[in-house]
Amino acid sequence: LLVFLALALPGTQGKTIPRCEMVRILRKNGFEGFVGKTVADWMCLVKYESDYNTKAYNNNGPSRDYGIFQINSKYWCNDGRTSGSKNACHISCSKLQDDNIEDDIQCAKKIAREARGLTPWYGWKNHCRGKNLSSFVKGC
Repeated sequence: LLVFLALALPGTQGKTIPRCEMVRILRKNGFEGFVGKTVADWMCLVKYESDYNTKAYNNNGPSRDYGIFQINSKYWCNDGRTSGSKNACHISCSKLQDDNIEDDIQCAKKIAREARGLTPWYGWKNHCRGKNLSSFVKGC
């Protein structure tokens, strides 16, 4: 019965947001020029952090990254298992794994604002920084 209920619940597998839909979401939410970065920068970040999957997570030893922006439980959200969590976005990490990414967007913007850029995200630092990223928004 529990297996059936888990399969029947929408969003349990997470949603993979199509590329151009993600571009539209970022543009609509004011990411173009935010902290001096382009929507293409954010698209590259999302591609390498979560592959556009709202349910993505990654274990980092004592902490974990959650959701489409891979927001870390040590500093930004509370997962109930990371000791000393700061929870600076005042959100449960599980809320970062549902299909509604409005709260994810607010937290990601807070992180970028405090860092004055995208350096907290290793996906962006390792794969996107200083590169031509126009392909991430091309045709959208």
